[in-house]
Amino acid sequence: MAIIVPLTFSTPNLFSFNPKRIIRKKPICLSIVKAQVDVKKEDIVIVGAGIAGLATAVSLQRLGIGSKVLEQADSLRTGGTSLTLFKNGWSVLDAIGVGSQLRKQFLEIQGMVIKSEEGRELRSFNFKDEDESQEVRAVERRILLETLANQLPPDAISFSSKLENIQTKENGETLLELQDGTQLCAQVVIACDGIRSPVAKWMGFPDAKYVGYCAFRGLGFFPDGQPFQPKVDYIYGKGIRAGYVPVSPTKVYWFICFNSSSPGPKITDPSVLRQQTKELVRNWPSDLLNIMDLTPDDTIIRTPLVDRWLWPVVSPSASTGKVVLVGDAWHPMTPNLGQGACCALEDAIVLSKKLADALQYKTVSVEDAFKSYEEERWGRVFPLTIRANAVGKLLQWDNPVLCSVRNNIVIPKLVRLGPMLEHTNFEFERY
Repeated sequence: MAIIVPLTFSTPNLFSFNPKRIIRKKPICLSIVKAQVDVKKEDIVIVGAGIAGLATAVSLQRLGIGSKVLEQADSLRTGGTSLTLFKNGWSVLDAIGVGSQLRKQFLEIQGMVIKSEEGRELRSFNFKDEDESQEVRAVERRILLETLANQLPPDAISFSSKLENIQTKENGETLLELQDGTQLCAQVVIACDGIRSPVAKWMGFPDAKYVGYCAFRGLGFFPDGQPFQPKVDYIYGKGIRAGYVPVSPTKVYWFICFNSSSPGPKITDPSVLRQQTKELVRNWPSDLLNIMDLTPDDTIIRTPLVDRWLWPVVSPSASTGKVVLVGDAWHPMTPNLGQGACCALEDAIVLSKKLADALQYKTVSVEDAFKSYEEERWGRVFPLTIRANAVGKLLQWDNPVLCSVRNNIVIPKLVRLGPMLEHTNFEFERY
């Protein structure tokens, strides 16, 4: 921006009079002063107000450390449907002080039933029979985000703050430039900006890889009360599978995963999304179709599923200087184990504790704290990413012979839920 500084003068001084001639003085030049962009100083900046970002902010706050959360949207991104949290996710929510509040709003899921597309039951499990300490609940994403955000001071989240550029300064600080021209100079940057993270890209990470199938999701609403038992119902077909699970007394979450050679175009028209879902499962069990019929348009979404494998030595580090990645920004995984949100919550509490050791107790440097976080978390998230991918491939088989083997041998006789739930065991250092 240029500011023109006005000059004042009186008329008699404009010209000098001489009886022989009139002499004009030199032209008056207006001074141009360039305004300097103010650079705001922040100790800790968290990029992204999703589950990972808000959980990290709340966890840090519990340790007496404040932060500024940048969110590119003009409000919390409360779109989407529901997510499933197992006992490891609930352990973190308890530690950061919101577990009890959330439990009151969502049903505890007792078990799961697996059926064929014709409706034949293949197997059923009770979670407590496999693991007495297990806790499974489907949680509305909107309510989870709002609950976390309400734990923070009113000015902790800066909305309409889209990151445009990032660079490291010579003194080790990080300069963040936002789309509106605002500049922030941060001592520490925690990137929780999702699977398309610009910070991860800046750090050298490749785009998350499409795994070969997409998902429709929705949230059915039963104003007079939903009729289902508190269990997950899975339905397996050929190259397509679906499932539904009660969330609350009036809401039921559902999904459909279907093979597709490409992610396809982004579709936002609810009528088109609803039509496509119906075409995929037109002859499937009526309960699923009924839930879909009672789903509000604004809760139906379609997303391609992706993941990123963190190969040792080959993949970039999770941190660069005092910039670190958390959640999907670092390790996006498919939802086949229900661990995407749970791992983001785990990241948040592990990182916040290590960062507190660096900032409050000065036992390590910030850089070393980030390296310790990466070493601890890599050994957990990389195997989970691979396992989730492998499970997805098994469940998305489209060969009729292989599907018959899966439905008649693998699931009824070979699958054991206990080992499948071992990954929900998670120990962490309490506050």
